[in-house]
Amino acid sequence: MTSSTNVSRPSLTVIMPSYRGEEWIGLALQSLAAGTADGIEVLLIDGGPTPAARRIAREFEDRVHLRVVEREDLNSWHAKTNFGVQLAQSSYICLLSVDDVWLPGRAAAVHSWIEAAPSAVLHLAPTAIIDRHGCELGIWRCPLPTSRALSFETVAQRLLVQNFIASPTPVFRRDAWIESGGLDESLWYTADWDLWLKLSAAGTVHYHPEITSGFRIHSGSLTMTGRHDSVELARQMRTVLERYLPRLGSRSQYVEPAARASIAVNLALASAAAGDTRGLWRAIGGVLRLRPAAIRRFLRDTRLLERVVPRVRAHMRGSF
Repeated sequence: MTSSTNVSRPSLTVIMPSYRGEEWIGLALQSLAAGTADGIEVLLIDGGPTPAARRIAREFEDRVHLRVVEREDLNSWHAKTNFGVQLAQSSYICLLSVDDVWLPGRAAAVHSWIEAAPSAVLHLAPTAIIDRHGCELGIWRCPLPTSRALSFETVAQRLLVQNFIASPTPVFRRDAWIESGGLDESLWYTADWDLWLKLSAAGTVHYHPEITSGFRIHSGSLTMTGRHDSVELARQMRTVLERYLPRLGSRSQYVEPAARASIAVNLALASAAAGDTRGLWRAIGGVLRLRPAAIRRFLRDTRLLERVVPRVRAHMRGSF
């Protein structure tokens, strides 16, 4: 079942995959309603077993150009997102999880990015990390130079060490997504990492300094609930690394040590989040055994403190 407003062809589509998103969806749509301008459509692809999220979403139909699509048969956020890209009417797309938000000024910033570099396949930016109450916990930046077109080699040398891209920030060309095959639905944890690398290989990337989105961390998020299978998680991380590392040619020998150390640290952190801290010291020891240049690369590209410190703050505040 689909509902829509009558609008001309939009310049930007916001895709929101949802499953039992009723706790957060009102806040996400409120952030869009507060800052959207003409030319932005919002596509909610909802697979929840009840109409609760869809009912809340329809309260915003007079404030955003919203289409609500009920698809209980699409079982993952990857499938919903791929479906949403096919439905999108605009040439440029961004994603917004139901628990994330837009910050004031994002609509204007995104339009300026596209106007300045319309041929870029991917626009990136830093994001604010927020807790379940919307309070800022820190800033998550990308280790990329700003204000110039970036090649696949420049992006991948950093991105293969760590997925430093928060999902509410990228803006991408719809044609590049479709030509690349979109999200790999077999990768339940690393599909977005794989996608950003695929898009980076399809054309130029631009990194902008504006902070215009909020990435919410909380105990019920997919990044927390999807970590129960450490063997499968390790396989998915290594799959992405091994898909794209050969494309760097001779540069791969400088990237690989830091990248594999990063995977070990991420696996140890995932286990620690589940209560098993035994692997942390082993993973840290692996980092310390790297050559100095590889340690510097690891520290630069993992954004480790930017990712971990906000979670510690949330736990200390009791807002996780």
